[in-house]
Amino acid sequence: MNEEPLEEWARRREERRAAATGKRRAVPLTEGPHRAAHVEPDAPRVIQEWTGTQWETIGVAEDLNAVKALLYPPQPVQDKPAEWDRPALGPGKGRHRRTAPTEEGR
Repeated sequence: MNEEPLEEWARRREERRAAATGKRRAVPLTEGPHRAAHVEPDAPRVIQEWTGTQWETIGVAEDLNAVKALLYPPQPVQDKPAEWDRPALGPGKGRHRRTAPTEEGR
């Protein structure tokens, strides 16, 4: 058995707890065992946040769509960099096609 110092074990434990702190989950307010998130999408859900030792209720959402909007907000759209102007390809289908001749290139 690998004997590690108590300080090392405590440090790793705190790192795991710190990494999980602030994570959120949605629990459906339905009877019976909790099933997959897509089951009963119209049921209200409790929003909970992990404090490092327990799940704490922070709010209630009316349905699955409200939960998704809260837990997974849309990310800002990044503008794509403008592509450079490529010359039009000449006739043909091969991969060695030349670009179409231009007025300047003649």
